[in-house]
Amino acid sequence: MVLLLYAWRLSSPASWIRAEPPSGLVRVAPAILVLVTSLMLVGLLSPMVERLEARGMRRNLGIALIFSLLMTVVMFVATLTIPEVIRQANALIVQEPLLRERLAVWLSASRLTSSLAAWLREINYATVFGGKSPTAITSSVRAIEVMAYSVGTVFLALYIMVDRDRLRGALFSLVPRTHHIRLSRIMGNLEHIVGGYIRGQAITCVLMGVFTFILLTAVGVKSALALAVMAAIADVLPYIGIILIIVPAVLVTLPMGLVVSGGVAMALFVYQELESRLLMPIVYARALRLPSAVVMFALLVGGTLMGIVGALLALPVASAGLMLVEELRLDLPGTTDTPAMDLQRERDDEHALEYTLRTEGLNVTDAAAIAVEINAEQVRADQVEATVLKEHTSA
Repeated sequence: MVLLLYAWRLSSPASWIRAEPPSGLVRVAPAILVLVTSLMLVGLLSPMVERLEARGMRRNLGIALIFSLLMTVVMFVATLTIPEVIRQANALIVQEPLLRERLAVWLSASRLTSSLAAWLREINYATVFGGKSPTAITSSVRAIEVMAYSVGTVFLALYIMVDRDRLRGALFSLVPRTHHIRLSRIMGNLEHIVGGYIRGQAITCVLMGVFTFILLTAVGVKSALALAVMAAIADVLPYIGIILIIVPAVLVTLPMGLVVSGGVAMALFVYQELESRLLMPIVYARALRLPSAVVMFALLVGGTLMGIVGALLALPVASAGLMLVEELRLDLPGTTDTPAMDLQRERDDEHALEYTLRTEGLNVTDAAAIAVEINAEQVRADQVEATVLKEHTSA
């Protein structure tokens, strides 16, 4: 519970403001977060709309259909789960002092952890919530703010998808036409990274929530649904997410005995390992190609700058940064060329010539669409080549 409350504090906008006066970047941090989240939502939904377009459906109708389906599913799930989650969460809050005392008693049994037990008994929640205890009014205001930002995120994503051609044309107008092919490839890679990350996170979070709910329900925990929702949310954080999952589960199962608590902790830990080593490579595919050291460093930097929110955005940002470095290396003098780099340069020259011939006399919006089309054709050709090579190797 303490760890979850501390995580909540880190994720709140108030925790970003450390100095006086606050910087302009901190002031607009919520707006930046809305924009980034909207772009991630666009990356998630765009492939679905493109599939509908490929089957002959008009783009605007496809967007309306996808967003309507999304909102229907969200409202249906929220109606079924939110009232029960709130009820169970309130019950957990009421039981929190007793659970904390039980944990303190268990920690005080050892000299190594006795000081931690004393700190746990004397914890001041006013410091956890930024110097003042939460009230019904402040909680309601915060809930309204979160709701407003959520609605704004959805509508901003909708407007971005509807105005895709004009926004893309405006972006391409800032770049010389000689670099439009490169820009289209970068935009395609960014969409692949963001879309793959969001889809992977959604799948793994849902699976973690389902597993936690089944596990806690099997051992007789009454607040299994609330803890399962908390586990699904915490699962987005690599490394530290498992701590935020296991600690509340162990606390609520302590009255059932150390065997049950230890079994629950072990089951969650084993599932997390299976998720990290088996599920994540499958659901993420090749969207995020990050070494472990880069993952840890990105999480540290993101968490330091913007708390939990920064940690959530760290991995796609780091992956996008590495992709940009690879793209820029193609033009950097003094770098050692590889066969892959030479092949990419040859393709860029061929595509640049094709792009010049096909876009002669066209405005930048139509030209940008052709650049994206050329890049999409190359991606499909690479996929076919990779499939043939894989089949040839396996044979």
